[in-house]
Amino acid sequence: MEMPVENITEKLKALSAEELQKMIEEAEKTLEQKQREQREEVKRKIREMAAAVGLEVSFRVKGKAEEAPRASLRRGKVAPKYRHPENPELTWSGRGQMPRWLRELVEAGHDREEFRIRD
Repeated sequence: MEMPVENITEKLKALSAEELQKMIEEAEKTLEQKQREQREEVKRKIREMAAAVGLEVSFRVKGKAEEAPRASLRRGKVAPKYRHPENPELTWSGRGQMPRWLRELVEAGHDREEFRIRD
């Protein structure tokens, strides 16, 4: 079922946004199914090869932590270092982007250190 890319592109352009979204969803489902089938075929071949030499194999599904090793390196929650002078619920840890309330105060001429939480 080879079809030139130009033909496919032209047919896609003729579809509505809703039709395209539905097609994308169906294509993703089909791709996932094909990938599952390919994995199962590879597993079957590996089991056959292992059995031919008297071995038995088992497969383990990767967990989220294994797929994204950086996830386990995330830091815990950090105590706030800065507090809004009028609304104590507005705080900032000093990490990441400066919150709007603090940026506005600094732009108005205040020193960021004025809002540092003192222990």
